[in-house]
Amino acid sequence: MSQSLRPYLQCVRSSLTAAMSLSNFASQASERHNVPEIEAQTSPEVLLNPLTVSRNENERVFIEPSVNSIRVSIRIKQADEIEHILVHKFTRFLTQRAESFFILRRKPVKGYDISFLITNFHTEEMLKHKLVDFIIQFMEEVDKEISEMKLFLNARARFVAESFLTPVRPFLLFSIDYSAPRSVLLQGLCIWTWRCTT
Repeated sequence: MSQSLRPYLQCVRSSLTAAMSLSNFASQASERHNVPEIEAQTSPEVLLNPLTVSRNENERVFIEPSVNSIRVSIRIKQADEIEHILVHKFTRFLTQRAESFFILRRKPVKGYDISFLITNFHTEEMLKHKLVDFIIQFMEEVDKEISEMKLFLNARARFVAESFLTPVRPFLLFSIDYSAPRSVLLQGLCIWTWRCTT
C-alpha cells in the first residue's frame, strides 16, 4: 500500500467500522417483513446521515448507513479514457457474478462504479471486521488490477502496431528451375495456369 493511499483507506476503515452497528429491524410499512431500509427508504427516521470519504474528485467512497443495512459505493480512479473503459468492463464482469460475492449489488449507485449492500443478516453470519477488511482489500487491489490491465493493453497495442507497420518482404509463390528441360518447364507452367484459372 502506498503512503498516499494509507490515510484514505484508514479513514474508510474507521467509518465503515462505526457504521457497521446493525440490528434486526422489522419493516414499519409491511407486517412481518424485514427489508434493507437503505434500499426501501420507506421510513426516513431509520436512515442515518450519509458520509462521503474523498481522496480526490475522481476517487471517493459513499457510505449510506441505516438501522439494519449499510450501502457502500466506490468510485474507482480513472485518469483517462482507457482506464474508464477498463473500469467499466471490470465492474460489469463482477456485477454479473454478484451472487457469488453475497454483498455486491448488481447495479451501482448513480455516480459510482460499484456498490456493496451489507444487511444485519450478513453481520450475523459473518465477522464484521472481516467484511470491512474485504472492502478495504478490494479498494487496494482494484487499482493494481486496473494498472496491470492498462500496461498489458499498451504492450499488446505496441506489438500490434509494430507488426502492422513492419514492411512486407516480397516472396515468390513458386520457384522455377531453369536447368530443367524446356518441355518440363512448359508442362509445369501449363499445370500452374490451369490451377489458377479453375
